[in-house]
Amino acid sequence: MNLPAPFLQEMKKKLGEKFPDFLQSYAYPAQKGIRVNTLKLSPEEFRAISPFSLEEIAWEKNGFYVKEEKVGAHPYHFAGLYYSQEPSAMSAAPLLDAGEGERVLDLCAAPGGKTTRLAEGMRGKGILVANEYVYDRAKILSQNVERLGIKNCFVVNADTGKLAEKFPAYFDKILVDAPCSGEGMFKKEPSALLEWSEENVARCATRQAEILENAAKMLKGGGRLVYSTCTFSTAENEGQIETFLRLHPEFSLLQMHALYPHEVRGEGHFVALLEKKGAEEGRVRPFAVKKNASAECAFQDFCNKFFRTPPQGTLHVLSDGRGYLLPDGAPDFAGLRLLRAGVEVGEWDGKIFKPSHALCMCAKKEDVYNCVSLTEQEAETYLRGEVLDCEGENGWCLMTLDGFPLGLGKRVNGRIKNHLPKGLRKVK
Repeated sequence: MNLPAPFLQEMKKKLGEKFPDFLQSYAYPAQKGIRVNTLKLSPEEFRAISPFSLEEIAWEKNGFYVKEEKVGAHPYHFAGLYYSQEPSAMSAAPLLDAGEGERVLDLCAAPGGKTTRLAEGMRGKGILVANEYVYDRAKILSQNVERLGIKNCFVVNADTGKLAEKFPAYFDKILVDAPCSGEGMFKKEPSALLEWSEENVARCATRQAEILENAAKMLKGGGRLVYSTCTFSTAENEGQIETFLRLHPEFSLLQMHALYPHEVRGEGHFVALLEKKGAEEGRVRPFAVKKNASAECAFQDFCNKFFRTPPQGTLHVLSDGRGYLLPDGAPDFAGLRLLRAGVEVGEWDGKIFKPSHALCMCAKKEDVYNCVSLTEQEAETYLRGEVLDCEGENGWCLMTLDGFPLGLGKRVNGRIKNHLPKGLRKVK
């Protein structure tokens, strides 16, 4: 690998006698990992059905090294049983230790690995805001939130400064996985190597400082913040934290770790845990819920027929008929681009209610009346968007593999019409 000379000089200065070991790490293939989605099953339960060879990751109790290629092609991935993630990147979210009932912000969230890990700790209780500045990446983030069946997440596409104006001293915990020069991604993503320059490192450090400033404004007193990057640069890591603490005496450093590829089985990551002193806590307006009586009746009628245990939340209906179930205590997002608010439940056109894919991905088999249990071969057929022959009661049904939802179907006289969204189907 043709590494930039200034990068090598910086790393040699930083690592000293360990530099040859660091350099040797580039001779080995990049590590791959998956993280089990504990909103759907435990790591032990996944071990029992895993199609992959698994080795535990030391810093993530739900994470495993895998050797197999294309882990995203297996039906279990479509069922949201796991998230494919670089192993050392799994170190940041557990350090924040998000819990039930908290207000949590993932400030630079796409594609969603850290957001979904935070959601697992919250267990559907509390408010999780996942923000991504780049719109196309925010859409991918929203899809991953949906796939993993997360109920209490708001996906936002906004500048961090606008968020800071909206949510002063509001969050209990904030994760800043800052945009960086990506030095830890040189093996995994060749584009990171091509784009690297000393000037880009400096630009990243300036942008990171601005993001940290806005994060500080949004964290309430007594709250905690994790700052992380997938780079090795002192200016973007230790130097960034040193400068921030000098400017913000109300913060203290609790932990700081640098993961290097010659010391751990991972491509590299930096994490720092900070705590804000004091009792500052801001207030925000509640979510402005839009009501639609006919849509509410249609949704309730669907729930009575489809669910043994209906989902909980406040129904919010947009002017185009799309409905969302909001978690308790939802804040106001007026003036911000909001891609997802809680769980999208479906669409009401004034006559017919059509349930959404997101609603079924939050469901559990035991909570639904009409389930179709698929073999792996049938699941592959379903994921390609094809029709299935299956006798049974007419109407909407939950398509499952090993008890885990894959999507919706609608049975009519022994045939199940496929309602998996076209953009989520496997390419034939």
